[in-house]
Amino acid sequence: MPFYDYECRACGHQLEKMQKISDEPLKDCPSCEKPELQKQISAAGFRLGGTGWYETDFKTGTKKNLAGEGSGSS
Repeated sequence: MPFYDYECRACGHQLEKMQKISDEPLKDCPSCEKPELQKQISAAGFRLGGTGWYETDFKTGTKKNLAGEGSGSS
């Protein structure tokens, strides 16, 4: 589950909350109890670097299905 940053527009209180993507955004500030929380835009907690993930990354031996090898089509 991802973490989301919130800031209260009324009192400026900031918090971080772990929520499901499908959860409704929080509205009530735990500090001043006003319905003024606003979800903030923030950087992701991780970054996928390198050249990416491929179907062959976790396969071994003859299970690798590389493009153009033994497919029989041209």
